[in-house]
Amino acid sequence: MSTLRPKYITFDCYGTLTNFQMATMTREIFKNRISPERMDAFVKDFASYRLDEVMGAWQPYDQVVKSSLERTCKKWGIAYIDAEGQQYYDAVPTWGPHADVPSGLSRLAKEFPLVIYSNASDSQIMSNVEKLGAPFHRVFTAEEAKVYKPRLAAFEYMIDNLGCSPEEILHVSSSFRYDLFSADDMGIKNKAFIARGHEQPANTIYSYHQVPDINALADLLGLD
Repeated sequence: MSTLRPKYITFDCYGTLTNFQMATMTREIFKNRISPERMDAFVKDFASYRLDEVMGAWQPYDQVVKSSLERTCKKWGIAYIDAEGQQYYDAVPTWGPHADVPSGLSRLAKEFPLVIYSNASDSQIMSNVEKLGAPFHRVFTAEEAKVYKPRLAAFEYMIDNLGCSPEEILHVSSSFRYDLFSADDMGIKNKAFIARGHEQPANTIYSYHQVPDINALADLLGLD
């Protein structure tokens, strides 16, 4: 990898760079309605419905969160409260990066233009990006493109607007389901999986490099 010199390093934001706290919030909000031994399953269902909600036509991200939470509550036979759905959406811009991110990104930014494509609204994302501690060449959102990852159209939008080929990108994510499977389908050969612990490594047929954090990615690229 030290010989790899991509034109751009592209990133997922939430979960990969920003510490995504949906599960933590869910455990707190629903602690009096879901028993401790069942909470993991409830959190998993909420995450699954969020993925399902972004697979269709674009809708505002607050609706993605609220619809997926409402579907989860319906499945579990508990009341959905719209204000709680709004609480998740309002919290997103307050979340900061994983501890390794500012130092790791600052190393990468000295050598490469950094890019984000995020399943976020325009009003949310820059508050999170400003907390990352490094300059970004471009920040794309699902609201701008009117398409969410993992749909291939999201990657097409990013590649077209960067004016590069898939082979010129190193795409970095902590999620196979949202990012790396689709990146592989798009012909992005250079991929890095940041093992944050919320997804397990995939079959190596997908050809990716696994690292524990962003500093390790900089090490992999041979950066000081």
